[in-house]
Amino acid sequence: MKKFLLAALAAATIAGAAHAEPSGKLVLYTSQPNKDAQATVDAFKAKYPKVEVEWFRDGTTKVMAKLRAEFEAGAPRPDVLLIADMVTMEGLKAEGRLLAYKEADVSAYEKGLMDKDGHYFSTKLITTGIIYNAKAPFKPTSYKDLLKPEAKGLIAIPSPLTSGAATIHMATLTNLPELGWALYEGLAKQDTLAKGGNGGVYKAVAGGEKMFGFVVDFLPIREKAKGAPVEFVFPKEGVSAVTEPVAILSTAKNPEAAKAFVSFLLSEEGQKLASSQGYLPAHPAVAPPAGFPSRDKIKLAPFDPAKALKDDAANKERFVETFGQ
Repeated sequence: MKKFLLAALAAATIAGAAHAEPSGKLVLYTSQPNKDAQATVDAFKAKYPKVEVEWFRDGTTKVMAKLRAEFEAGAPRPDVLLIADMVTMEGLKAEGRLLAYKEADVSAYEKGLMDKDGHYFSTKLITTGIIYNAKAPFKPTSYKDLLKPEAKGLIAIPSPLTSGAATIHMATLTNLPELGWALYEGLAKQDTLAKGGNGGVYKAVAGGEKMFGFVVDFLPIREKAKGAPVEFVFPKEGVSAVTEPVAILSTAKNPEAAKAFVSFLLSEEGQKLASSQGYLPAHPAVAPPAGFPSRDKIKLAPFDPAKALKDDAANKERFVETFGQ
């Protein structure tokens, strides 16, 4: 009887530990803007008050440079990584740097947004489409519209040498049979300004220096609401998306808190937080921010992060050749 009671107690202790509330220190590296990162951490801590969150933020390139240095030193610090794009995550997965979290509930999400092996998970959809000035000679509905004669000299696009979103956009569009590299070659013949980042493109179009461009959705949608003379189009061929994926490092010192953080971001509560920050949530049941169409009205173009990773150097080299940079 005594042995039975001891065995039952041990089983109960193990079960309790398995369902225990996460605690301890969680180290987060993120490329979110400071305000968004703080809001995300605050919301997570409100749900899991026993977890102390230490976080570092910078652009994805700088976050990865810091992490690479830590890998080289054999002392990676973060438990969890929340950065801009799936291509970077795919590279880390290939190196064995990520912990698979196959138990994460992704049942509500459409296929293609999550790594099939559970190594990384998309948390929002920052899409790239077409921005145009209210005084533009026409309203574009397709990427091919930018190849019309009346658009010549009036286009700006961000460079994939500068912008991660532009890299994803280029990889996505050039992989579409109906567009391919012919689109970018056509844009080059249109005397398209192809340099800098999304902010520069937005300013050029909003200021009237250019009439059309490729840009991330939230810039024109937010600024239009403040009176800027811009419109944003989700082209009929579909949009590319930077999905701000989250992943747990294989070297995580607090994997349970890291799993709780991932699950929080993927929950409806976490997705509503993304929407409140002005981003299109990845969860189809969560309403988008003001100014965005409903989720079912937005077509995501297919994207293969593994292929994009493999083709990255060649794509950028071809971009440079095409635009004479």
